[in-house]
Amino acid sequence: MEIKTGPLLSTINYPVDLKQYKEEDLEQICHELRQYIIDVVSVNGGHFGASLGVVELTVALHYTLNTPYDKLVWDVGHQAYGHKILTGRRAQFHTNRIMNGISGFPKISESEYDTFGVGHSSTSISAALGMAVASQYKGETDRQHVAVIGDGAMTAGLAFEGLNHAGIANSNVLVILNDNCMSIDPNVGALKEYLTSITTSKSYNRFRDDVSHVLSKLSELGPNAHKYVKKIEKSIKGTLLKQSNLFEALNFRYFGPVDGHDVKRLASIIKDLKDIPGPKLLHCVTVKGKGFALAEKDQTKWHAPGLFDKITGEIKKSVNDKPQAPKYQDVFGHTLVELAESNPKIVGITPAMPSGCSLNIMMKAMPNRAFDVGIAEQHAVTFSAGLATQGLVPFCNIYSSFMQRAYDQVIHDVAIQNLNVVFCLDRAGLAGADGATHHGAYDIAYMRCIPNMVVAAPMNEEELRNLMYTAQQENMGPFTIRYPRGNGVMPDWKRPLKAIPVGQGRKISDGEDVAILSIGHVGNFAVEACQELSTEGINPAHYDLRFVKPLDATLLHEVFTRYKHVVTLEDGCLQGGMGSAVLEFMAEHNYQAHVVRLGIPDDFIEHGEQPELWSMCGYDKATLIETIKKIAVARTTKTIAS
Repeated sequence: MEIKTGPLLSTINYPVDLKQYKEEDLEQICHELRQYIIDVVSVNGGHFGASLGVVELTVALHYTLNTPYDKLVWDVGHQAYGHKILTGRRAQFHTNRIMNGISGFPKISESEYDTFGVGHSSTSISAALGMAVASQYKGETDRQHVAVIGDGAMTAGLAFEGLNHAGIANSNVLVILNDNCMSIDPNVGALKEYLTSITTSKSYNRFRDDVSHVLSKLSELGPNAHKYVKKIEKSIKGTLLKQSNLFEALNFRYFGPVDGHDVKRLASIIKDLKDIPGPKLLHCVTVKGKGFALAEKDQTKWHAPGLFDKITGEIKKSVNDKPQAPKYQDVFGHTLVELAESNPKIVGITPAMPSGCSLNIMMKAMPNRAFDVGIAEQHAVTFSAGLATQGLVPFCNIYSSFMQRAYDQVIHDVAIQNLNVVFCLDRAGLAGADGATHHGAYDIAYMRCIPNMVVAAPMNEEELRNLMYTAQQENMGPFTIRYPRGNGVMPDWKRPLKAIPVGQGRKISDGEDVAILSIGHVGNFAVEACQELSTEGINPAHYDLRFVKPLDATLLHEVFTRYKHVVTLEDGCLQGGMGSAVLEFMAEHNYQAHVVRLGIPDDFIEHGEQPELWSMCGYDKATLIETIKKIAVARTTKTIAS
């Protein structure tokens, strides 16, 4: 389907083309750019509301800056669709997030205009400051460095670390705070309240404007007055403004708040800010989903709605949707409430993903026992540890790739102290269209090497419920449960929850010649493969380990005693994963066997639909069947030869 481009936008392939237009044309360009994003995302899917909210800011930045010489860092990439369209990728934008198409996030290898790869939030200030210091070191004093950070991303500790350093580095960096009170869900915390107070405080804004007005009038007295103006400015802003503004207190020149949808005003301000040395912060107030009424009204729903009718707003169901089977995340959410009703010690924690991980179910049912701590994974883990020291049982739900940001806290604050914190790692395995930054490829490897840690993965939603029940029992210690994005098998909600002995796997089916060892959801691929192979007279055995730490030694002794051919199947990295754990067991006990490991190879996997990626990585049902057949043929050939 061909997407029409507006008459002005169709002439803009790169920012240099944008600069040919007058400021009076910028509003029309913004209108056409916003409509183009709506047209493409409605039929191809992707993130939506964030990019609509920064259309004017995007146009103003590329109109004013000399990109790519000037460095523009987006935080996170959800905001960068307009940026991609204006920087040589309009014709490819329909391939956004599709396998072999352009990435949904800025990516250095994709374009020289993408100065820094982003997927996780809150990295922009540190990265832009690093670029600014490098430019200063190289004598490139005319180069601008701009970080565009959403106010949700500003809640992360890394953002404050960057601000703290930038305030004393005296480098040419401009932080643009895109203030829309949203990440995916509504923002939480004291920073949100502070930003709201700045944007609504008439006295603060009147005082700031009055100071600027008086100083400008004094400057008109002549060149001799200049030094007195500077002295007055330093005195006033160094006392009163610093006492009332967080960013001024951190040695940033603060400008704003300004209307983030007034493109001409934004272009004028950014042009002026280029001439002001040192760290600066421009506070822009925007509306997430701007220009699409439904997205403005329900900003969480329209963060990434999938395919939709741009006229009626109806969100279309994918052919892969399985309404009869809930998502793993929803099973987590409902089960947590069920457990909390009978165990008053249970609390829930998430770093800014209540709807994404379904902790919003508990937040609605038990608002005093569920906590959204903002985009702050490190804090989420240590906060959970603090709760656990007082006898509570925190279920800390963090996406698998986001947990990487809090790894030290997992070791230092939870595992060393042997605290009963239950880590529920959503989006384990290959998450799909978000690509390398969001795939949960490494959790098995990075969790199983930590002392005191239990690491488990359910094969289906029923197992997830039982593992959650197991983890909240007394004296369980650190406990990790990983599960994928998507649907599985409908659980029996009426069946009583039961504890699974820690470290105990199970035999799914008996067989001969070959044993399949699986962990997690991909065990369902093995069940289907065994059924298909049986019609051809090939009958592998199938074992579901359930726990990669501790391993079921009894089960593995049985496997290596009975079978000389073993295939391990996992949706995690092969280096250090479940297959590696099995090989370690085999070596430690002097078993001899031919082991084939199927899982995510030693590479960063790009974006695409999950089945496409499973096949590409070689741990889907078809690859498993092919692997078993090769073993069967080789065994038959060897038997005949002997």
